[in-house]
Amino acid sequence: MLIDKILGKKVGEGHGRCVTGASLSPTIVIIIGMANIIADGISMAMGNYLGTKSELDFVKSERKREEWEVENKPEEETEEIRQIYRDRGFEGQDLERVVTVITSDKKRWVDVMMKDELGLSHEDTFKPFRSATVTFVSFLIFGILPLLAYLPFWTIENKFLITSVLTGMAIFSVGAFSGIVTKKNFIISGIEMLLIGFISAASAYAIGALISKIV
Repeated sequence: MLIDKILGKKVGEGHGRCVTGASLSPTIVIIIGMANIIADGISMAMGNYLGTKSELDFVKSERKREEWEVENKPEEETEEIRQIYRDRGFEGQDLERVVTVITSDKKRWVDVMMKDELGLSHEDTFKPFRSATVTFVSFLIFGILPLLAYLPFWTIENKFLITSVLTGMAIFSVGAFSGIVTKKNFIISGIEMLLIGFISAASAYAIGALISKIV
């Protein structure tokens, strides 16, 4: 799902910044950052898997109920189909033809009831393992981004500034892409996502600074 990618990216970036904000050595930054990203990525992926699987189980149970009703209460279910298409403006012979076509195939009949009566998506749209994988990979990739400047072989000045700029651009891009997909103003969506990231990063910076004083 798209939301899995967007959520995984945004949260991953926030966690990647959790340790880059403090004045720790590059090696410690990378070790703590990677451990944090991987552990939280697994947690996010598992949560996503369980959530998606629960949705899938619910949809399957509703389909079984509709299949039973179509089999045991065909008159009532036929009338429900008739009412659905009557509300859409069909009437007379056109309405009856539509009802006949739909109720002549039980699978099609149940599909229509699932979508138009219950407002539920088809089971094929729910893929728990794939959704969890997308979440983990997105979390991992974008969570690593803030750590790149701290690789030992990169002799870069102002590492934190460069990391902050790159991360900000990535977060804005994710928000803008989300806005395009949801048909909202992509600039506003990008800024909103950037503000969320800033708040997350500010909190992470404070935590990182506290840890650096302790160690």
